[in-house]
Amino acid sequence: MRQQEPLFSDRGFYLGPVFRRAADRHGAVSVTLDRPLDVRPELGVDLSYPVLADVVEELSGRLWEAGVRPSEQVAVHKTDNIDIMLLTCAVSRIGAVPVLLSPGLDGTVAGRLLARLRRPWLITDRAKLDGPLREVDLSALVGRTLSVDDAPGAEPLEKYAGVEPPAPVRLHPREPSLITHSSGTTGVPKLAVHCASTMGSRLVPQKAMGWPTRGETAALHMSFVHSRFYHLLGVLLHFGSPLVLVTDPEPAAVGPLLARHRPGIVETHPNTFVLWEELTDAPGAPLSRVLSYGSTFDAIHPRTVRRLLGASRRRTPWLLQLYGQSETGPVAFQWFTRRSAARADGRRVGIGIPGFTRVRVTGPDGRRVPAGTPGRIEARTRGRILTYLGAREQYERQLDGEWWQMGDMGYRSRSGALHLIDREVDRIDSLRSNLEVEDTLMSRLEELREVVIVQGANREPVPVVCVRGERPLDPERWREATADLPAMAEPRQWRFEELPMTATWKVKRMEITRMLAAGVRA
Repeated sequence: MRQQEPLFSDRGFYLGPVFRRAADRHGAVSVTLDRPLDVRPELGVDLSYPVLADVVEELSGRLWEAGVRPSEQVAVHKTDNIDIMLLTCAVSRIGAVPVLLSPGLDGTVAGRLLARLRRPWLITDRAKLDGPLREVDLSALVGRTLSVDDAPGAEPLEKYAGVEPPAPVRLHPREPSLITHSSGTTGVPKLAVHCASTMGSRLVPQKAMGWPTRGETAALHMSFVHSRFYHLLGVLLHFGSPLVLVTDPEPAAVGPLLARHRPGIVETHPNTFVLWEELTDAPGAPLSRVLSYGSTFDAIHPRTVRRLLGASRRRTPWLLQLYGQSETGPVAFQWFTRRSAARADGRRVGIGIPGFTRVRVTGPDGRRVPAGTPGRIEARTRGRILTYLGAREQYERQLDGEWWQMGDMGYRSRSGALHLIDREVDRIDSLRSNLEVEDTLMSRLEELREVVIVQGANREPVPVVCVRGERPLDPERWREATADLPAMAEPRQWRFEELPMTATWKVKRMEITRMLAAGVRA
């Protein structure tokens, strides 16, 4: 059941019209990129809401002329750039279903995910076809392949440029409207199926959280294939915020850009925030006007929170931390201010979102455990995905009635706050919490870029450390910092780039364990 309709529906969150609605409501609000679009490089990097609305509509016309139709699956797997987001909106605008595959996937994993789809369209580029996808038999997996450039063996999207865009198509709010994948920290990612209704349920509380910063310039460096990016985009466009969209997170590149635009909102992945600690005293004071930092995907180190808030010259800046998954959206939240960050517990991830989510901790029997008792974290939310594509049984195994198993261990305090201990699969018997020890080490050793504690061959804790500037780890400082901590193996020093990571910079701990056992590094 579908109908052609040019208007946004309040019953759900539809990606196709978001830029046109924002342009109609707010006018020529600026959107700055750090590199030109692959699909329209001639537009440069200084754009606006109306320009991007035109790009989305023009791209949707190309796709329609190529033959894409409502409810068909369109996989987007190309080199990382902001046009991933524009292609997603264009696919959605004509009622097709965007399937967003991370640019960081290797060819084998990308092929396995494509095999779970119904011979989808594929939008890609030369770099992917000549690189990771070279050994993948795409003829057996996809219907037709479109390219944003001149990749051989694919139809160029440019071939259909200039056609009249069709009228928007709105799917039923409970039909699949977006497919993203899980982080893949424990193996091959799962394909999560979203619909406009559940996405809308997530958007409402996030709009409420965004109200205090309405209209502030927002700088974002986030995975363009993650559902969180699109909800944040919906919030910012609703309030008319100027945007600075970043693909290159290196401080030398992003520092001057942020110094020039002085954002009031900054959101990125927690591990990127660790990297951006270097911006706290960078030339031009790029973080001096920040009112609100946003952190999701993973817990953030208290040291990083303190440094970020200390870099702002606003009177009362804060950092908003959201806890959740691709499958659920945010289920818990908390705010850090300068005062609360000084005594922050990095394992405290906040409370459920009143009126929208509930969180509980259960024991092996599935019953709620008393405050302070560790157990399995579960959540109830209207924002939960419809299913896992091609893995319905796996989806149902994570449900306990209406409760979703988050895959994390934690406990509730007497005040009701949720504390995260570890992922269930990452637990090490001799440590109360890997994450807690990592937070302690990051606070005591300012030279650390990252520390990850994984399980060794004999189930012992093995610290893998990355030092800023690739300097050798000082063994004496390490001994002092770990003197009162549980016994661990000698630290292994790696370069940060050697850590296997997901699209949102989550460290793949199980992969590190495998690499240590095999005696290999990236």
